[in-house]
Amino acid sequence: MDFGTLQAAWDAIGMIMDPMRLLMLSAGVLIGLVVGIIPGIGGLAGTALILPFTFTMDPATALAFLLGLGSVITTGDSIPAILFGVPGTAGSAATVVDGYPMTKKGEAGRALAAAYLSSLLGGLFGAALLGLFIPLLRPFVLLLGSPELLAMTLFGISMVSVLSGSAPLRGLVAACLGILFAMVGSNPQTGSLRRTLDLLYLYDGLPLLPVVLGIFALPELFDLAISRTSIASNKHTDTRSGMAQGARDVLKNWWLVIRSGCIGSGLGAIPGIGSAIIDWVAYGHAVRTEKGASETFGKGDVRGVIASESANNAREGGVLVPTIAFGVPGSAAMALLLSAFIVHGIVPGPAMLTTNLSLTYTMVWSVAIANILGAGLCFALSGQFAKLAMLRYTIIFPIVFGITFIGAYSASRSWGDIATLLIFGVLGWTMKRLKWPRPPLILGFVLGSLIEQNLFVTFSIYGFEWLLRPIVAVVVILSVIGFIRPLVVELRAEGGIREMARQISRPRFYPGDILYGVLIVLLVAMFVTALPWQTAARTGPLFVCGAAILCLVASLANLSMRRSSTHGDDALKSPTVEKVRRSIHMDLTAEDDGMGNAHTMHRAGRLFAWVLAFLACVYCIGMIPSVFAFVVLFMRVENRERWSLVLPLALGVALFIFLVFDQVLSFPWPDSLLGNLWPALRAIPSV
Repeated sequence: MDFGTLQAAWDAIGMIMDPMRLLMLSAGVLIGLVVGIIPGIGGLAGTALILPFTFTMDPATALAFLLGLGSVITTGDSIPAILFGVPGTAGSAATVVDGYPMTKKGEAGRALAAAYLSSLLGGLFGAALLGLFIPLLRPFVLLLGSPELLAMTLFGISMVSVLSGSAPLRGLVAACLGILFAMVGSNPQTGSLRRTLDLLYLYDGLPLLPVVLGIFALPELFDLAISRTSIASNKHTDTRSGMAQGARDVLKNWWLVIRSGCIGSGLGAIPGIGSAIIDWVAYGHAVRTEKGASETFGKGDVRGVIASESANNAREGGVLVPTIAFGVPGSAAMALLLSAFIVHGIVPGPAMLTTNLSLTYTMVWSVAIANILGAGLCFALSGQFAKLAMLRYTIIFPIVFGITFIGAYSASRSWGDIATLLIFGVLGWTMKRLKWPRPPLILGFVLGSLIEQNLFVTFSIYGFEWLLRPIVAVVVILSVIGFIRPLVVELRAEGGIREMARQISRPRFYPGDILYGVLIVLLVAMFVTALPWQTAARTGPLFVCGAAILCLVASLANLSMRRSSTHGDDALKSPTVEKVRRSIHMDLTAEDDGMGNAHTMHRAGRLFAWVLAFLACVYCIGMIPSVFAFVVLFMRVENRERWSLVLPLALGVALFIFLVFDQVLSFPWPDSLLGNLWPALRAIPSV
């Protein structure tokens, strides 16, 4: 770094320390934390919300305000992810996998503190890399084309194996399902409509947010209501001492923070690689490299929280690189930041690295200071946040449930979002109960459209020669290793193919295998219906369907035959038998709540009746009155909570939704039957 660069960085400190700029930066941090905590809003909506207020500011102040918000959203969204298993955004889904089990064990304070400090260090690391390497990263980013992006997405899919624990075949099936869900809608190459069921809602594909909330959030809420307990089993958790332990965990795993920060910053600098991908890549890296991770990750290992949160916040520095250097937005939120550039007369490109270098470094300092402020505020309130996990289910469930539905509805603001949330909620709960890994499904869904798009462009331009490009060759080799490594490790652990074959005897089938049969029939039907499509539209779905069917058949045969070997005294000592019996996955697993299947299904049916009643109420009288009524009725009917608690809580939730979603975000609420019959009642919000 030459003297001119150091001088520009020093001048930028003086600019950002202006009291008004610091005030606006702090305001952006506060808004960003709130946006992150509330599921469904996300950085894009938050940035769009405050963008008009920046038009009268000077450039440095406007950028500080916007970056203050964007830099801490992933810090805030770790709070609902850890406390309730509800990802604030798709980028915090990996945090749920270990953060929520820690809360269940009474370690909410430890998990939150680890998330805050790793977010802080990751954000500072990303800002430092941005400041040091902006001039150096320009030639590297220019080397990346569609072949490299395709290789990166394939590498992301290779994370499936490490996210599937001892069931890599089931993980591959889940990933294939996610890719097929991503291929719903209009094919980008031919315009052909695929599996839209003649619904206009599906023409543009399934939105990410309802899918993520359905797979991760609703199953946790359902199990919370079915078990009828608080989230944390340890009622006497000392959140203060837990916070100190969480901070020590981060410092102890400093090398993991640095590695995850490099992943977040490096992948963030590649346009199109979003946070929903980056945190899974970092999490998968931690599973592969940390000692004992295969036994503890997914059950409440703090290292899983550290890896995903470090990468997420480091990403913010990375996405600024192509935005500043080339005018290519690294994310959708960066596209809005570019519009602020235009309004303030800022031209991205070489000028940002030369004549406007001081302004560029104000952005670096803004990201760094925002992460410090955000983490400080979270630490100050962390003890109170952790106590939320001790509340009764009758208090937590109706509130989080209502906000989750509104968050899902924010995706495209149609009833289709609600239907998608419910369908994937049932699927996610079924997968959780039957111990199928869920993270691979989301990973496949996120990467599916990118794979198909880059595959078409790459083969159209390069043919098979794209495999000979140096970066591609290295990444593809790493991807292949990622796919086969878990299988090789398992073969070695079982003594080779002969020993595994010796344990196989007559197959035995169990009721849970019905899911296999349903999936096989579904995938065969999808394969057959895709045959008449145009070549470009059908190639991807046919290949994925075929791979999923093969993996399903192999997984079912493997599982059923090994089950038969569990009978007999000699077999009880087999490590394979113990592995099958425990069925460990890198995912949240349904705890043994002591209830039989019949009792569990009875409570699940009762809960589903509540859900249908809520939706009917929304259809009849509107969203906000329905949330108020749902909170009141659920708390009174399920646990006879006292009116002095019920009414203030219900009114507070309804008022919060009214102020945030109706007044600030101007949500176009779904039409209600009452409002259509008596238009005068539409004066009532959401009716």
